[in-house]
Amino acid sequence: MDEIKRIPLNDIHEKLGAKMVPFAGFNMPVRYSSDLEEHMTVRNGVGVFDVSHMGEFTLKGPHALDLIQRVTSNDAGKLVDGQAQYSCLPDENGGIVDDLIVYKIKDNDYLLVVNAGNIDKDWNWISKFNTNGVDMKNISSDICLFAVQGPKAVGVLQKLTKTVLSAIKYYHFAVGEFAGAGDVVMSNTGYTGSGGFEIYVHKDNAEKVWNAIFEAGKDVGIKPIGLGARDTLRLEKGFCLYGNDIDHSTSPLEAGLGWITKFTKDFTNSPSLKKQKETGVKRKLVGFKMVDKGIPRHDYEIKNAKGDVIGKVTSGTISPMLGIGIGLGYVAVDYSNPGTEIFISVRNKDIKAEVSKLPLV
Repeated sequence: MDEIKRIPLNDIHEKLGAKMVPFAGFNMPVRYSSDLEEHMTVRNGVGVFDVSHMGEFTLKGPHALDLIQRVTSNDAGKLVDGQAQYSCLPDENGGIVDDLIVYKIKDNDYLLVVNAGNIDKDWNWISKFNTNGVDMKNISSDICLFAVQGPKAVGVLQKLTKTVLSAIKYYHFAVGEFAGAGDVVMSNTGYTGSGGFEIYVHKDNAEKVWNAIFEAGKDVGIKPIGLGARDTLRLEKGFCLYGNDIDHSTSPLEAGLGWITKFTKDFTNSPSLKKQKETGVKRKLVGFKMVDKGIPRHDYEIKNAKGDVIGKVTSGTISPMLGIGIGLGYVAVDYSNPGTEIFISVRNKDIKAEVSKLPLV
């Protein structure tokens, strides 16, 4: 067993009473109070996730963009300075190595943000294609990442920087001084669908910045938020989780990620993915809501009215906003239209559900 790593502010989370669990090789806060309370804090106010387990790579040099174009499905050539882009790393067999965000700092200078459990795998994968001497650095252990999310997030964060945050468009960012720390990336991105910013800071300044955020937000009830609420928040919005909804066995087209799969360039496995687009996929990732009472869970079978298995659940939970079971799952394409009746097999009982357009909330 690999040793469980600790994020830099581990001790602060323990003092705050967080329940800590192993996640993606790290000791991580799963909740501080309750998932429901933390979920509603983000939807209605502002909460802070310490997601410093995420991975960060810098790619610099005249061939940095060429390498990114080679290994990612989206077209990073369209990025302007200060813009971010959701993308994925296709593998050579039709699946996905990881999903990631590509940040363009300036020409020949990029930041890639990858999933914590895939840091080594992604590094090795990208390095394999680095044949033109791109200066690659894995800075994951030096960077802390705080996701400050919710409708009141911008008001709280604006107290800590001269950068005008309201002027930063969605999936854009600025680099500047924040809470007395320099070279902080302030990114209008997040995994909750409730607005807010993600703050990338060097670990030496992490505690100072964390404390400043909570001081700035105390008058609006700011709270620390764990991975439990992070999962329910992203699921209500239909955002994919690597290892659940996407992996080496799922193509980006099956996963509804055709919008980040651009055939205006060549990339890993692009010819076969292009052919898949032309011929059509046989299954699709869909969102669904439970009609009858029941909680869908990962790997539960999805059936049709006759009892035939037509797919399986990849993510499921009770939606705090709707008060009913919701989920994502792959189904045969004939059953993928919103409004289609499906059944989730919960403890040997088939419970009625309905395919729903994303986002679910």
